Amino acid sequence: MERRPAFPSSFETHFIDIHEVLPEEEDKKGKTQKIDKADHKRLNRPIKVRDTNKRPHRSLNRQVSLETGFSVHNWESKVKDNRRVLTRSGRSFGGFDSANRIGLEAPKGDFSLFKTKPTLSKQNPLLPSCKEREMVSQRNDGSTGLDDSVNESVPAGRYFAALRGPELDQVKDYEDILLPKDEKWPFLLRFPIGCFGICLGLSSQAVLWRTLATSPATKFLHITPFINLGLWLLALAVLISVSFTYILKCVFYFEAVKREFFHPVRVNFFFAPWVVCMFLAIGAPPMLVGPQILHPAIWCTFMAPYFLLELKIYGQWLSGGKRRLCKVANPSSHLSVVGNFVGAILASKVGWNEAAKFLWAVGFAHYLVVFVTLYQRLPTSETLPKELHPVYSMFIAAPSAASLAWQTIYGEFDGLSRTCYFIALFLYVSLVVRINFFTGFRFSVAWWSYTFPMTTASVATIKYAEQVPTIISKGLALTLSFVSSTMVAILFISTLLHAFVWHTLFPNDLAIAIKKRRIAKEKKPFKRAYDIKRWTKQALTKNNSVKKDSDKAGY
Repeated sequence: MERRPAFPSSFETHFIDIHEVLPEEEDKKGKTQKIDKADHKRLNRPIKVRDTNKRPHRSLNRQVSLETGFSVHNWESKVKDNRRVLTRSGRSFGGFDSANRIGLEAPKGDFSLFKTKPTLSKQNPLLPSCKEREMVSQRNDGSTGLDDSVNESVPAGRYFAALRGPELDQVKDYEDILLPKDEKWPFLLRFPIGCFGICLGLSSQAVLWRTLATSPATKFLHITPFINLGLWLLALAVLISVSFTYILKCVFYFEAVKREFFHPVRVNFFFAPWVVCMFLAIGAPPMLVGPQILHPAIWCTFMAPYFLLELKIYGQWLSGGKRRLCKVANPSSHLSVVGNFVGAILASKVGWNEAAKFLWAVGFAHYLVVFVTLYQRLPTSETLPKELHPVYSMFIAAPSAASLAWQTIYGEFDGLSRTCYFIALFLYVSLVVRINFFTGFRFSVAWWSYTFPMTTASVATIKYAEQVPTIISKGLALTLSFVSSTMVAILFISTLLHAFVWHTLFPNDLAIAIKKRRIAKEKKPFKRAYDIKRWTKQALTKNNSVKKDSDKAGY
């Protein structure tokens, strides 16, 4: 008679309970090997099959992983004891990689992520250590490393994908940030680099009112120079306060400053402090500096850091990397170009005409590239939303400053200077006629950076009226000067109200707290009908291989 195997060949109808073998049972097992023929016949009786209809379905009490050798008990009773199957990816063991299983959550208000020296928290036992924060981040994000480390640069495309708004300062609805949204952050962490736009607006107004007081084209107005003195002192005081505050931010929250430097829009505002200093040097009141020529050391002090930063940014545009110009170009990029023309004006005033010509050539070459990149709107670029409309005024700044720089270097408002001025004037008019273009969005500190282009265009118009002294040119100069001064006054009052009355000037700076990578799970593709046959074949092949492995183990 043919012997039947001691183990069933299929798991569909027969179940085997695997349990631990004790030493006493091993002795008994040895004795059973010496059984007689009668006992052997008894063993060859057919094995009874469990009635799966009457008894609840149970699977193996112990599952042994063929790859790792570890075992997980009662692997299908997840509802009862919340135990998970051992994954074979090598990244977790029994579900311990989940934050929900351990009961840990991300610490709220952990602003030490952006501090200059986050390792100081180890000295205070009340604060979580770096390792604890790293473990919590890994459990919450399901990642093997600290992907959201603030010490590493965030790709430029990540900012465009995660942010929106006039200055890319608003997080999209489906994005998550590293810091809590429901509580107020420290003041230094909420203080943006865009505050230097206030200094740009006030310092350019000081230049405008000095020109109005000293220009022959506006001599009939009899404007007192004390207006220029008051604006200059106000701009200097604001520059000192803003610079001191941002230096404190660099000292205590340097990681947040690095985030702003990698921001495709805010990186351009790092040019603003040096442009403001050059504006103040150009617009200094005559009663303070007198008729003597400025010392060249002033130009070297302000232009050296600007030039080094310019080499960094222009090198990124030229190298064709992730931050090339076609990817990061925005109207605020004009700030990195305008400084060349302002530096050329200051260089000419200190007596260095060759340095002024060099800066003018560099600035004009890059202005053409930025202008064409922004003007043509590549097919891959998205249309600017309504919130981005004010940044169009930045198109006026560079040609206006270029015309002023050329007039200062060569001493006359000649053909090239007029060409640049007419370009700026056309862009100015094309924006003014669209009043609805600049309505319907909230106030922001960054709006101040949109005032100095209008002021620069007003100064260029005054210089043009000196060369062409007609009623139209003088009337145009007065009109543009009035519009720019009125805009600065309105913004100054609005800033004071938002800062000291409504306390809404500095909301949480969500832009610097975005994650380096988007952790959201991607949706699985829809299963198409023609793929069912292929998936069914793969499932049957996998099931047959499992049966073969179980048959070998049974024998």
